[in-house]
Amino acid sequence: MASFSDIFGDRPVLADGAMGTVLYARGIFINRCYDELNLSDPSLILAIHEEYLQAGAEILETNTFGANRFRLARHGLAGKVAEINAAGVRIARDAVRHLKDKQAGEAWVAGAIGPLGVRLEPLGKTGLDEARAAFAEQIAALRDAGVDLLIVETMPALNEAREALLAAHDTAPHLPVLTMVTVDDESNCLDGSSPAHAAAVLSEWGANAVGVNCSSGPATVLTAIETMRAATSLPIAAMPNAGLPRAIEGRNIYLCSPEYMASFARKAINAGAQIVGGCCGTTPNHIRAMRSAMRAIDAQARVVEGETVVPLETETPPAPLRERSRIGALIAEKQFVTLVEIVPPRGIDCHKEIEGARLLASLGVHGINVPDSPRASARMSGQSLCVQIQQHTSIDTVLHYTCRDRNILSIQSDLLGASSIGLRNILCLTGDPPKLGNYPDATAVFDVDSIGLVNMVRRLNHGLDIGSNSIGSSTNFTIGIAANPGVPDIEHELRRFKYKVEAGAEYAITQPVFDLRLLESFLERIAEYRIPIIAGIWPLTSLRNAEFMKNDLRVSMPEEIMLRMAQADSPEAASREGIAIAREMLEAVRPYVQGVQVSAPFGRYTAAAEVIASVLPQPQSQPASTGVS
Repeated sequence: MASFSDIFGDRPVLADGAMGTVLYARGIFINRCYDELNLSDPSLILAIHEEYLQAGAEILETNTFGANRFRLARHGLAGKVAEINAAGVRIARDAVRHLKDKQAGEAWVAGAIGPLGVRLEPLGKTGLDEARAAFAEQIAALRDAGVDLLIVETMPALNEAREALLAAHDTAPHLPVLTMVTVDDESNCLDGSSPAHAAAVLSEWGANAVGVNCSSGPATVLTAIETMRAATSLPIAAMPNAGLPRAIEGRNIYLCSPEYMASFARKAINAGAQIVGGCCGTTPNHIRAMRSAMRAIDAQARVVEGETVVPLETETPPAPLRERSRIGALIAEKQFVTLVEIVPPRGIDCHKEIEGARLLASLGVHGINVPDSPRASARMSGQSLCVQIQQHTSIDTVLHYTCRDRNILSIQSDLLGASSIGLRNILCLTGDPPKLGNYPDATAVFDVDSIGLVNMVRRLNHGLDIGSNSIGSSTNFTIGIAANPGVPDIEHELRRFKYKVEAGAEYAITQPVFDLRLLESFLERIAEYRIPIIAGIWPLTSLRNAEFMKNDLRVSMPEEIMLRMAQADSPEAASREGIAIAREMLEAVRPYVQGVQVSAPFGRYTAAAEVIASVLPQPQSQPASTGVS
């Protein structure tokens, strides 16, 4: 039997990404049998294979993940196991041949073998002998069609993996077999086995390489392979999902960015993985980014060995945080930061907003936060308002930047432009989907989410675009993120917060805080990856405003506050009560955080100044003739 080192040597190797995700993105409904497309639409499968090869993949998995008799029977195709598998190999071979014709490199075809989709004894009615026979039938077809290796993947239980391995040894003893399990959020196999135990027994049963694929994303897979590495000397593979899917615009979208997957590839290789790739949610863009990361690792390795190479990455590190902006300096020096949010106007006249910024600057506020089309509404661009505020006042601005409206090309262009005109503070956000705004039929992009955006900004801060090309100098942004201590799914929020910090976030601004207990709990939970936290403070204007915050924005709102707003007997009384509540919250959170961001609902900048007065340099009376409400 050939070993993996016979095929690949000892260097890291890049596999491809998801097939189903790309098919779904191209309009193939999930009720179709994706494996059958090898017969009915081979040109579509060929095109996807070629995209992965062009992105840099060296291992091409056949479109046969579910091409076993049990899964095919659900579509009335149980009698076409051999035909569908043979077609899958033929299409992949054609893609590799086209690659060689272009002299673009070498690639290998791996026969993809997924779980049977049925429960095996003792938990189910399918016998182990039946399972082995089904695997053998599929493996025989892949063998006869000429695959280079076999990949047994996404195994939910070790007993099923064992039957697949035994079938492979009986049916195709000359082919090396990579066997991968899938793990839960605790990085354990779905049958409760530890990754170390899985690696040990899979090695015993004759696997030529072991690893983890699918699962809830890169972080859990990385933890699992680190455990596996200590339990086996076999090659290790790591092919995670691009995170967990989120429902956006009626579609399930995986929001781990290409940059985050590239970061994962570097970490996985450093942890001992020889084969990296992607599973659900990964696309050719993700594989291309991973290839760039692997080229950089290879270049660094050759430099260490004394070989003269032209480095792919010429980094230009950013200035220290305290030198990038006033806000960066305050954060670096652990001073208490004061920000006020000013929303861009719906038209072209921003006189009121500039005057509001001038008022706040005169009172000693450190910076102005400028949202990016909040609630998916069409407004003046945040970048334009930031520039005009900085031109007409002495105050710093923080530009909110969302991933909703731009692809990765536009994002990089915008950020380069923002740096060139003197904007130095970026708050990285995923963005509200268009259906929440005035134009629900508008198209959302979401090439990346906020995690990927943080990665992109960090790379630009190191003088590199996402293709590892030098941009000449650092963009020198301070990198901020959002956090929501009161979100219902706090575990998901904590995971994403950790990923953002790992990606390069330097401080965070929370959603409005009305419940101190939730903030305290959140700060305790992030203790291991704590960055400076700026608490959001919102002066409520009415009971209706409080109900909107609670029900529409899902902000945790204690009943005591709802009652206080309900008891206000006039709009003026409600406004005063909202300011009083906001001042109380500011004083309550002050010992726990490094700053506050006070919102100015409906452009009421004097109200924001009144809330924030206690933390400004000195008490100020309200100006009588500012012309600003």
